[in-house]
Amino acid sequence: MSKFIKGTLVLMAAGLLTRVLGFINRIVINRMIGEEGVGLYQMVFPTLILVVTLTQMGLPIAISKAVAEAEARGDQKKIKKILAVSLAITVSLSLIFTPALIFAAPLLSTTLFTDPRTYYPLVAITPIIPIIAISSVIRGYFQGKQNMKPAAVSQVLEQIVRIVLIAFLAKKFLPFGIEYAAVAVMVASVLGELASLAYLFTMFKIKKRFPIRRNFFQSVQNGKKTLHELMRVAIPATGSRMIGSLSWFFEPIVVSHSLLLAGVVAGVATKQYGLLTGYALPLLQLPSFITFSLSTALVPAISEANASKNFKLVEHRLQQALKFALLSGGLAVVILYVYAEPLMTVMYGSANGSEFIILIAPFFIFHYYQGPLQAILQALDLARAAMINSLIGNVIKIGVIFILASRPEFGINGAALGIAAGTVLITTLHYATVLKRVQFTVYLRDYAKFFIVALLAGMAGSFLSSHYFIHASEVLNLLTGIIVTSLLYIILLLLSKLIRKSDVENFPIFRSIFK
Repeated sequence: MSKFIKGTLVLMAAGLLTRVLGFINRIVINRMIGEEGVGLYQMVFPTLILVVTLTQMGLPIAISKAVAEAEARGDQKKIKKILAVSLAITVSLSLIFTPALIFAAPLLSTTLFTDPRTYYPLVAITPIIPIIAISSVIRGYFQGKQNMKPAAVSQVLEQIVRIVLIAFLAKKFLPFGIEYAAVAVMVASVLGELASLAYLFTMFKIKKRFPIRRNFFQSVQNGKKTLHELMRVAIPATGSRMIGSLSWFFEPIVVSHSLLLAGVVAGVATKQYGLLTGYALPLLQLPSFITFSLSTALVPAISEANASKNFKLVEHRLQQALKFALLSGGLAVVILYVYAEPLMTVMYGSANGSEFIILIAPFFIFHYYQGPLQAILQALDLARAAMINSLIGNVIKIGVIFILASRPEFGINGAALGIAAGTVLITTLHYATVLKRVQFTVYLRDYAKFFIVALLAGMAGSFLSSHYFIHASEVLNLLTGIIVTSLLYIILLLLSKLIRKSDVENFPIFRSIFK
């Protein structure tokens, strides 16, 4: 089994466990602090992501790519320079942006977010910035070596610590007010990330082949060429992430002001935004652990193949990733669309927000496809093209949100449609860019088959679950429906030959069957 397949499987397993733990975490948060508390959390979080993006400078992807190429040549000195230069940059930037965010918090909370209660969660989350900065460098190093286990275990550890602390802290802080309960969630996030960093640092000390502290500053001073190589990938990657982060930063601002124009008061706007981004979107994004795993493993795998000028392998891995993203994402869309209401009820104790899932689930197949496409562009030194695509898509997204959400007949549904429009456009542009750069066959017949399979599975699953699987327990109804729909989907994939022997024989569990 190749490093690419093995790394992807490790990340998928950890990603599944992390998402399950993350959802337990989300359920605890939502049930304890409610829609309004989640709205405060979701309004603040994009600001954190923007600052983290500025601090990381796109280096995690650049480190992964550069370490993979240096590892292929056996150049350990180069790897040490990569780490030294990266740590110097991220630590320095975190020391600038952390206090800057604290000083800007009063202005952000009262002027831009239109809800002064966001001040306390905003200040509480700032210590996470330097922690993430250092963690991202170490993760990039391990991913470049195609060793995905440390990053995978650290994600699981972070979620476990976060869940335990949220359950304890949110209950203690809630009597003081919703904003203080949101602060408790932020503090738990900081401590969870700190536990993750402690594990990554320990594994780094055990696994590294060179002393990083010895001649550290000399490595930084002599790393001018290494800095230029990293920045060649990092700056366009930062641009792409920066566009996404700026878009996410402006999103709650535009939504809250647009809803005010539509006649929705600030408190209700916060609650509606919490329902969309804190309840519906996390459920829609839950299956993306699969495509995230593919994306993370693709950058070093394709970089290595491209550096060796093995273009046949580049195309093979590209086709593998896109097919897997399409078929797994298709099942996710079918289940989310058909079972939106019972999923929300079982997860959160209320069906509120299920209308957002029904509205935008069909468009989210593009979301599951987007990650692998962006990773391919970055691995092929096309990060600048990915940045331009992201800029176009996010500008359109913000524009659609403002136009639709400010109209009373659309309201918060306009924000949901704007998010869907941006996702579709960015993915389409990424796909067109990859087509220009890599010569690979587009199997239109397979896409047509996929659409028919997804449609048939959704219709059959909906009919059977509503007419034949009527149990006393809502959870049992949901599980039965999901299992039956999934089996129907897989059977249809096999009958239509969208899944073949060659697609599964790389997986250890199936290898003995096909011998």
